[in-house]
Amino acid sequence: MTDSTENLILDHLRAMRASLVKLEESDTFMKARMSSLEQQMAGIHSGMADIHSGLAGIHSDMATVHNRMDSMEKRLDRIERRLDLTSV
Repeated sequence: MTDSTENLILDHLRAMRASLVKLEESDTFMKARMSSLEQQMAGIHSGMADIHSGLAGIHSDMATVHNRMDSMEKRLDRIERRLDLTSV
């Protein structure tokens, strides 16, 4: 391959990587919004009658767990990127 062809391929790969980073940032943002919605739903359920109090507790716990899992996934992704362990 010629230098110009290799440079063109590298330019395309860089553009693809930049697009992937934007998608990852968007994914992180969407996970944060979903966690917020789950917390709000848990709050709505907790405001209902006593019969629903058990269900509200479960929803609240699940929202908390999802939020922590999203946080750990974000940290793991960052670690993988820093150690060049990703297969991108």
